[in-house]
Amino acid sequence: MGATCRLLLVGGNERPLFTAAGYFATKFRAWVADFAGLRDPVASAAKWGIFHPMRSVVSLARLASLLALAAPLPAQKPAAAGSTAPRATAPTTAATRPAPAPITPANPLPTATATAATPPPPSIPAFQAAPTGRLPETIPPTWETRSDYRTYYFEIPAPRGLITDRNGVPLAQSRVAHHLSLAFPTGTAMSDAQVVEYARALLPAAANLLGKPLEITTAQLLDHYRERRILPMDLATFLAPEEVERIRPRLPAGLTLRPVYTRVYPQGRLAGHIIGYVGKTGRQADGPIQNNEALWPQLEGREGLEKMYNDKLTGKNGILNMTFDAQGRKVSETVLQPPVPGDNVITTLDAKIQRDCENTLATMAKRGAMVFLDPNNGDVIAMASWPMFDPNMFVPAIAQADFDALDKDPNKPLIPRAFRAMYPAGSTYKVFIGAAALNDGIIRENEEVASPATFTIGNIVMGNSKAKDFGMLNFDRALTMSVNTFFYQVGIRCGADRVIDWSQRFGFGVRTGLPLEGEENGVLPTHDYMRKYHKRRLTDGDVANLSIGQGDLQVTPIQMAQAFATVANGGTRVAVRLVQQIQNVENRVVAAYPPRAIREIGLNRATQQAVRQAMVHVVSGPGGTGGRANIPGVKVAAKTGTAQWGFQEGRDRSGRYAAWFGGFVPAENPKYAFAAIYESERGQSGIHGGRFAAPMIAKVLKENVKPEKPKPKVQEEEEEEEETGDSDNED
Repeated sequence: MGATCRLLLVGGNERPLFTAAGYFATKFRAWVADFAGLRDPVASAAKWGIFHPMRSVVSLARLASLLALAAPLPAQKPAAAGSTAPRATAPTTAATRPAPAPITPANPLPTATATAATPPPPSIPAFQAAPTGRLPETIPPTWETRSDYRTYYFEIPAPRGLITDRNGVPLAQSRVAHHLSLAFPTGTAMSDAQVVEYARALLPAAANLLGKPLEITTAQLLDHYRERRILPMDLATFLAPEEVERIRPRLPAGLTLRPVYTRVYPQGRLAGHIIGYVGKTGRQADGPIQNNEALWPQLEGREGLEKMYNDKLTGKNGILNMTFDAQGRKVSETVLQPPVPGDNVITTLDAKIQRDCENTLATMAKRGAMVFLDPNNGDVIAMASWPMFDPNMFVPAIAQADFDALDKDPNKPLIPRAFRAMYPAGSTYKVFIGAAALNDGIIRENEEVASPATFTIGNIVMGNSKAKDFGMLNFDRALTMSVNTFFYQVGIRCGADRVIDWSQRFGFGVRTGLPLEGEENGVLPTHDYMRKYHKRRLTDGDVANLSIGQGDLQVTPIQMAQAFATVANGGTRVAVRLVQQIQNVENRVVAAYPPRAIREIGLNRATQQAVRQAMVHVVSGPGGTGGRANIPGVKVAAKTGTAQWGFQEGRDRSGRYAAWFGGFVPAENPKYAFAAIYESERGQSGIHGGRFAAPMIAKVLKENVKPEKPKPKVQEEEEEEEETGDSDNED
């Protein structure tokens, strides 16, 4: 099987995406059949190989240990004549030998240090492989019912399903972890003094294996023995894999490596805001053992996809049966029902592009976000926020100091800015205002409008960047150079109702439909909004401000990417899709989420062409504000934007700037729609979308979009190309 599972289906969802699931199902059934016949687990593991289809780290040998499917106990000899014991008895262990002489227990136990110690006589701890032989599945029949036998049933928590990217790269998976545990002998109960002596002989060895002291009190030790002695007592939990490999060959009798399932995020911080993390449903059980008690705390989703798809990812717990005779000796240990892994969540993400976006943000922005969508079906290819965190910090539980550091970090790494942060749109909004005006005939494509340095509405004077008079401009040149005074006038000519209507068509002011908690709606200032918060309707001044993406308008990066996807595909607003389908371990699709169109917004062909051409000129035309995203051989259609953000009346220097770059590529046959946001520091000057956000997108595109073969150019085109560069009117 290859390292990455092959993607079979691109356009549909009625068939499973990964062939490896079927391969795994066949091996899983054969593996279960092997153990149903109580064959050797190690040989079975070697025969059937890796446990999970998609780069799993869980091997059959480890899972066999986890499920207590150990080699059976030795064959039993008949009981001596006159004995009241059953015909099958447990082999001689420390529990059946004479008990040690009583001693006076100390309270608490002294700290176990890393010193050598003589271990007690060998015993057979619970969940450990016993000497070879056949394990009796039932107690041998006798002439009378054995009312003095005791049977326990335990739940074996099932491993959670995987979360993968679109190509099968695992983003979240289950693996076997180990606790170093103290296993008590079964059989005749020991006195308190004997329990203390037994532990004192082993705790120094455990400390020596771990290379650190252990703090175990007499009270803890005796409480566990009195209430739960048939189960090991954990001394150190969730050992690192390298620790396990180092300890395993040196493990003395009486100490055991207790296997449990845990969660791991093999790509580290990658897509952490999307994948989320898990937490324990409760602490490790203590007190008297209860029937159907879980062998260890189960995990549940607490954030991201782990939470939203928790029911799908959670598997079906197995059942372990343990039977003890009247003397407390274990006579039977059987897995009545193996655990069934949870279903796998197949996302639309591309791990490579996601990593490229995160690395770009890490090197080029202190705070920000990037989103890449497939404009043809709404698939979320990448959705990165910065700064972020490693979800492995939360498994099995995050230390309070680590959580406080994340929570109090002024850069807020716990906030997924791509969908939970809102920003003023800035001049990116001019694309949507221009599309509305062209489509409804408010302006014609070649109509020229006077674009002076300033524009006055009532007693308010608004102007262009650097107060430059651009003279007469048509839509193409006005968008290319991002001229404010042109769009003030176009917005006012459209009127408030038309601007609101078209803004809603593009999806502003409503959630995109991500299957994640906490997605922001954004803010679209309608008449009702203005009455609620400003006690008036939208005025011409409000509309002029809205037409350049300022005022009360707030959008999320995912909304911006969705709006540009609508332009890219010719006017269909598609719902964003983060999950393609859910598969179980038997290669069956249990849920599919096909692409979904929300609405046709009504862009005519002439408008599509005019807007697309103007956006290309923003990047590669003379005077374009997005020249830093110009890539030879790649036709990028985009728009820059810069907006004042968080500024206060009379304290202009206290706020920040939001620098945008949004668009799609390639311009003629779009494969990706994108949006990037760069957050400035407070009081930082010289922030422009073309200077800070455009280079971030360019870096990712260079890694993921192949240049087209250059076409011969006429002399006039070559001369025009030489003039291409950043506009004096930076945006």
